Amino acid sequence: MTAKIGQLQTNVSARGYVSYWVEMRHEGLHKYRLVRGPDEQVVLAVASVQAADWDDRWTKQAASTAAVVHTMRQKEEAAGRTTEAQRAQQALQSILPSSLADSKVVDWEALKDHTPFPQPPPKVPKQSSPPDPGQVPDAPDRGAPRYQPKLGLLDKLIRSRRIRKQSLADEAFETAAREWEAERDRALAEHTTNMEVHQRQLADLETAYRRRVQEWEADRAAFTARQAEQHAAIDAFRKRYHERDRAAVAQYCDMVLASSEYPECLPKELDLDLNPDTGVLVVNYKLPAPSNIPTLSEVKYLQSSGTFSEKHLSEANAAKLYDGVIYQIALRTVNELLEADQAAALTSVVFNGYVKAVDKGTGKEVTACIISVQASKDALRAMDLSRVDPKACFRQLKGVGSSKLHSITPVAPIIDLRREDDRFIPSYGVAERLNAGFNLAAMDWEDFEHLIREIFEKEFTSTGGEVRVTQASRDGGVDAVAFDPDPIRGGKIVIQAKRYAYTVGVSSARPLRNPHERGGHKRDSGHHLGLRAGRLRICEWKAHHPSERIESAASLGEAWHEGSHQSRRGPAGRGESCHERNLMGNSRSVARRKAGLGLGLDDG
Repeated sequence: MTAKIGQLQTNVSARGYVSYWVEMRHEGLHKYRLVRGPDEQVVLAVASVQAADWDDRWTKQAASTAAVVHTMRQKEEAAGRTTEAQRAQQALQSILPSSLADSKVVDWEALKDHTPFPQPPPKVPKQSSPPDPGQVPDAPDRGAPRYQPKLGLLDKLIRSRRIRKQSLADEAFETAAREWEAERDRALAEHTTNMEVHQRQLADLETAYRRRVQEWEADRAAFTARQAEQHAAIDAFRKRYHERDRAAVAQYCDMVLASSEYPECLPKELDLDLNPDTGVLVVNYKLPAPSNIPTLSEVKYLQSSGTFSEKHLSEANAAKLYDGVIYQIALRTVNELLEADQAAALTSVVFNGYVKAVDKGTGKEVTACIISVQASKDALRAMDLSRVDPKACFRQLKGVGSSKLHSITPVAPIIDLRREDDRFIPSYGVAERLNAGFNLAAMDWEDFEHLIREIFEKEFTSTGGEVRVTQASRDGGVDAVAFDPDPIRGGKIVIQAKRYAYTVGVSSARPLRNPHERGGHKRDSGHHLGLRAGRLRICEWKAHHPSERIESAASLGEAWHEGSHQSRRGPAGRGESCHERNLMGNSRSVARRKAGLGLGLDDG
C-alpha cells in the first residue's frame, strides 16, 4: 500500500494571484494532507517528499506488525507443543488407571459382520406408453350432401339425366368408401406393427430386469452366505473358546490385548503361550527401550534468536517415568487378560517383558527380559488397581525385575517353557484307578512314571507350575520334569523314579547330582526313591552333608486316605527320619526344602 497524490489544481484569486494545490492521502496510515504553494514545482516536490515519508513509515509498521504476528504464532506453536508433550506425559503416567474403566471382554456379536447388502435392488424399468393408433378419418356418409346428385329442372323432367347424375353420385361415394377402407387398413396395419415392436421392447425390458434381479439376488445370497459363514466361524470360535481349547484361548487373549489402546510411542508386539493343563498363560511382551519414551516436557520460543528451546525431563525423572511405564504395562496386560477371561480358562498370567536396546557397556544391541510377574485372578481382585503404586503392586505380586528397570538388567522369566520340546509325551491319570490294596511293585513301569507325575502335579499346579513326562528312549535318566514358577524356590526340576525292593543307593542318584549332566541345573543335590513292603519311600541326599539322609514315606494303602505321621532314628552314626504321610495331601513342606524335591530329582 502506497500514498496517493491527486491531480495538481490551479487557483486564481480575485486580485489575480495564482496558487497551486494538490490532495494526497495514505489509506493504511489514515493520513490526509492538502499541499499549497505559489510554485507548481515546489508543491509537487513537497507532495513527493511527504508520500515517500508515509510509504517508509508504512513499510516499517507493516514489518513490525508481521514480526509481532510471527512471534505470536511461534509462541502459540511452542505452547501447543508444550501442551502435547504434557498430554503425552500424562498418558504415559496413566497407562494402568486409564484402562480400568473399559471392559476388554470380547463382544462376540460385534465381531460378526452385520453390514447390510450394499447394492440396492434393481429398479423396475419404466414402461413406455403404447403407440398411438393414429387418426383414421370417419367413414363416408352416404347421406352426406356431397354424395347426393344435384338435380336441376331438366334433370327432374328428363329421367335419363337424373339417372346419370345419380350414378355419378353413387360412384363418388363408392370411391370415397374404398379410399377410406384402404386408409383404415393401412392405419390398422401400421398400428399393429408398432404394437408388436412395443411388446418386444417391453419383453426385452422385462427379461433384462429379471436377469438383473436374479444377479442381484445371487449376489445378495452369496453375501448373506459369506456373512453366515463368518458368523458360524465366530460361533465355532466362541464355542471352542468356552470349551477352553488351547488355540482358541490363545487367540482370544491376543484379541483382548490387540483391542487395548496405548500411546503411539508404545507399539504392541507379543507372543502368547497357554498351558491348558494348568491354565497358566505366558505372555512374552516386547517393551519399548528407554530411548523410545518421550521426555519432552516444555517448549519455548526465543524471540531474540528466533528458535525453539526444548526442555526435557532430567535423567532421574526420565528413568522414573520409564520404570513406571513398564510396571504399568505389565500390570495392565495381566489385569486385562484375567478380567476378560469369560471361559475361566486362565488360572494365572505370567508377563515376561523383553527389551531390545543397546548395551552401554559393549555398544551392541541386546534383547533381554527385564521384568517377569505372575498374577492370579484372586490376587488382582484383592487389589484396587486404581489406587496402587505400580512398583509397589509389582513387588506385592512377587514380580522379578531389577530395582532400576531402565538399566536393562536381564532377569530369568518366571515361566518360559519350550512346549514344542519333543522329549515330552502326553500324560494320563493313574491314581484314580488305584485302590487301597494295590501293590506298586506290580504296576506297569510307564504307569508308575505317570503316577509319580500325578503326585508331584498336586504340589506344583497349585502355584501355576507344570510336570511333564519324558520319552523312555530319550530321557537321559530323567523320568519327568517339573517347572516351578516360584521366584525363590522355583526353576526346572528333574525327577527320576525308582521302584526297588530295597533303598535306592547313591549310585543311582549320582547321575542327577552333576549339574552339567542335567543341562545347567545349579543345585548340587540328589534324591532317590525306594519301595519297601508296599510303601513309597522318598530319600534325599545332600552333597554338603553326605552323612545325613532324610527319608519320608507314604503308604499307598490305608495311609493314602487316612494319613499318618511318625519319625524314627536310623542306624547309629547316620541321621535318618521317616515320615508316613498322605501322598494326595499336602506335600508342600517337602517341596520347599532347598536341597530339592523327592522322587530322585535335581532342581535348578
